Amino acid sequence: MLIPHRPEPSPPLAILPTFVCPPERLSESVPDTASAPVTTTATTVPYTTVIGLEVHVQLQTQTKLFCGCSTKFGAPPNTQVCPTCLGLPGSLPVMNRKAFELAVRSALALDCRIASFTKWDRKNYFYPDLPKGYQISQFDLPFSSDGTLEVVDPKGAWSRKVGIIRVHLEEDAGKSMHDEASGVADTRIDLNRAGTPLCEIVTQPDLRSPQEARAWLNELKLLLVYLGVSDCNMQEGSLRVDANVNLHIPVDGGPDAGGRIAKTPIVEIKNMNSFRSVERALAYEAIRQYEEWQATKAEMGKTPKQTRGWDDPAGVTRAQRHKEESSDYRYFPEPDLVPVTVSDEWLAAARQAMGPPPAVLRQTLATTWKISSYDADVLVNQGGDLVAYFEELAGKVGEGKVASNWMQQDVLRTLNERGGTIGEFPVRPAALADLIGRVAKGDFDTSRAREIFAEVLASGRPIDDVVASMGIAAVDDDELVALCRALLAENPKVVADVKGGKEQAAAGLIGQAKKKNPNVNPGKVRAMCLDLIRQM
Repeated sequence: MLIPHRPEPSPPLAILPTFVCPPERLSESVPDTASAPVTTTATTVPYTTVIGLEVHVQLQTQTKLFCGCSTKFGAPPNTQVCPTCLGLPGSLPVMNRKAFELAVRSALALDCRIASFTKWDRKNYFYPDLPKGYQISQFDLPFSSDGTLEVVDPKGAWSRKVGIIRVHLEEDAGKSMHDEASGVADTRIDLNRAGTPLCEIVTQPDLRSPQEARAWLNELKLLLVYLGVSDCNMQEGSLRVDANVNLHIPVDGGPDAGGRIAKTPIVEIKNMNSFRSVERALAYEAIRQYEEWQATKAEMGKTPKQTRGWDDPAGVTRAQRHKEESSDYRYFPEPDLVPVTVSDEWLAAARQAMGPPPAVLRQTLATTWKISSYDADVLVNQGGDLVAYFEELAGKVGEGKVASNWMQQDVLRTLNERGGTIGEFPVRPAALADLIGRVAKGDFDTSRAREIFAEVLASGRPIDDVVASMGIAAVDDDELVALCRALLAENPKVVADVKGGKEQAAAGLIGQAKKKNPNVNPGKVRAMCLDLIRQM
């Protein structure tokens, strides 16, 4: 791949056909009549909700897209800036090769077509946190297009394949901080974020419910984290979502009955700081649009375009501004950056270097270790390090389902309670496999093993030391027979009940056995007692 970066410009190749975002993706508005939150339910609605998403992902690079300034989060305001990202006269941008590689990795994982030739464009608009007065982005020749990402319900109830219109690279703007609490309405500008590399993912309007949108975003986030493309931390602004939504409403019975489909104006929703907020905002907006359509019958193409902001505490969307047309941005090719070319050889190497995506990994775990799709989904959703822990544990135990149960019921529960990462977890796979193996051999039962597990976590001592300190010892067969004979002699009613066909009566002996010897295995006690009764 010949990517121009610091010393090496590349000549442009033949230009591919122009690819322009379809105009129907641009938002159109309805009047702002909503003033109170709408309560949504799961009942059937007389319309189809149509949703498309625009996701901005901050790439995990150490420096900005066109200069050497740090991208580290949390630095004092306006300390990670330079003449280039401030747009000062005489400064020139130089493309960050790592950012381009990460963006291509994302597009490949989304099954996009990668262009052999791509260029940069200036997107012109004026805002206080955009010091140059323009943003370097990609307009008609994005580096990738035409992809898909499917989200599947782990219980198999539904699935949705969402088309990707395009994935392109651009630089971020700065951050405006509005002081509305004190009543002085001051705005402070932090330009540390200006120039940070962003990967923008634009979907087709293929989603049909707020719940699907949230599930798809979770799948996308998981994919990007697995790829090492971004940390996707929404609290730090590493992942931001804008949603485009409108309704398709059957009129006069719809096309099948000789009627038609009325399409409400598409509205873009911003200011959503979590996937839950995305779900809530879409649910609210769908009902607001339907109520508006019932009152005005406004349809797409008949009203000005509009952007609405999500007010999370109030639970409503509010009109912010009219949405610009692409022509308003006066795009033109970036004169200070040469185009980028991608060779087939480099692309093949990039594909080969990628690890399996979460969807493939779920299937692999379910097939290899004979666990359910739901269990595989739970494990994969925790991240690659936890999957590696599980696979090592399952390999040593030799039983995928048992390893999965311990992972979900004990390891994950402990991580949730104590915090930390699986890499810091004090009980390593070999030690946990040893504990599980002793249960399988009958040295002690699962409840006793969990007591040992808890003590190992608390003390950090080896399993053998904990077992010895707790007075746990294996009960040999002679001891077990003697114990069971004594129990049967003390419980003639249980013996009579079992002989009468009520084998469940033997369960009453387990507690007595544990009182006499805490080390006995309940399953072995039950089996031995039933066997002795049959011999009577």
